[in-house]
Amino acid sequence: MKILSIQSAVAYGHVGNSAAVFPLQRIGVEVLPVYTVNFSNHTGYGAWRGPMISPDDVRDVITGIEERGVFPQIDVVLSGYQGGEGIADVILDAVSRVKAANPDAVYACDPVMGNAKSGCFVAPAIPILLRDRVVPAADIITPNQFELGFLTETEPDTLESTLASVDLVRATGPRTVLVTSVERPDREEGTIEMLAVDDSGAWIVQTPLLPMKANGSGDVTAALFTAHYRRTGDAAEALARATSSVFDLLSLTHTSGERELQLVEAQEFYANPGLQFTVRQVR
Repeated sequence: MKILSIQSAVAYGHVGNSAAVFPLQRIGVEVLPVYTVNFSNHTGYGAWRGPMISPDDVRDVITGIEERGVFPQIDVVLSGYQGGEGIADVILDAVSRVKAANPDAVYACDPVMGNAKSGCFVAPAIPILLRDRVVPAADIITPNQFELGFLTETEPDTLESTLASVDLVRATGPRTVLVTSVERPDREEGTIEMLAVDDSGAWIVQTPLLPMKANGSGDVTAALFTAHYRRTGDAAEALARATSSVFDLLSLTHTSGERELQLVEAQEFYANPGLQFTVRQVR
């Protein structure tokens, strides 16, 4: 499998491609990383250095890959955080060109906007751009519950309302939706859930909620779920594998006391997920 991953990169820590690439490689995926920024560290520190890469330069890198004749072999185009408005056109153009070369290729979009605790943390135009242009072009999307609400102009909280919101966003284009960070009022205390929905059904998985915030965990989740789903076509299996790997990565990081994901130390959890959580069909 080959994935063209158009995302940010940092030298220190693990977000964007610096979070997604290694876990994908560890499960046997050939990754072609294209960087949208090249920062010293993620912006959560409040200070960082390095350039945001212009859309023209990103497009140029993608064109160079195309000129090597690789596009017919690409199975997935993956995108995450979009720093500026111009990058969406570059990504959508790349998706169109890859699909022209390989009609079986899919586009997986992590529509990064923010979360319920901190609200939106992207430029004001980005959520609207994602909702109106990018998400409708995607085959797979991996929003959190907050982002799902923005995309559908709803406020999902219960399982029923979250499924209803998923149906609304699926009607706009993407057939497969992974909702991360599902927090419903009737869930068991100290837990959090993820929900996967495609044409064949809907599945939910519950894990303990770890008392930590880890930048980049969503990027790892989106990458692993997408790769497993593309490989198997089985949403339940992809959900089980991604959940297991990411939970163990977060547990290891929490135990370490480090702020940054312990991505390399957790590598066996990607290659051999423990499958310790029950995936339950809810539709």
